[in-house]
Amino acid sequence: MNSPWVLHFNSGSCNGCDIEILATLTPRYDLERFGIKLQGSPRHADVLLCTGAVSRQARNRLLRIYAQMHEPKFVVAIGACAISGGVFQGCYNVKGGIDKVIPVDAYIPGCPPRPEAIIDGVVKLLSSLKMPVSNNDKQLQIGGNSIEVDDLT
Repeated sequence: MNSPWVLHFNSGSCNGCDIEILATLTPRYDLERFGIKLQGSPRHADVLLCTGAVSRQARNRLLRIYAQMHEPKFVVAIGACAISGGVFQGCYNVKGGIDKVIPVDAYIPGCPPRPEAIIDGVVKLLSSLKMPVSNNDKQLQIGGNSIEVDDLT
C-alpha cells in the first residue's frame, strides 16, 4: 500500500482528537509527505481513523462505513475515548470503545494524542503491512525477518 487514503470518523467526543487529526494535515506536520491523503468516501478509503466513544446513535453509522470500505481495510482508534470510552465510559448512551463494534488494527492513546503520535501510529501500522519480496524472489521479508519461499509451502 504505497499511497493509503484515510477516512476520519468521529463517533461522539469532545473533538479534541479531531483537531489533532486536522493538525497533522497542516504544513507543520505534513501527513501527505508519507503518501497519506484524507478521503471523504468510505468506498475509496484504505484506513479508517476513529475518534470518540461509540454512542448508540453512531454505532450503526460506524458499521455501515466499515462495511462500505473495500478489503484490505484497517482501523485506527485514536484517543482515550476511541480506545475505552474515555471520560464518557459508563454513560447510559455509550457502548464503549471502537473495538466493541469493529476490529481495530492500531491504538493511539492520549487525550488528545499529539499530532506526532498520530502520524507515528499510522506510519507504523502501514509500514508493518509492507512485505517486499527480494530481487531473487526466493526470500520474503516480513518485519525484518527473512523467510525462504520454499518454507512457506
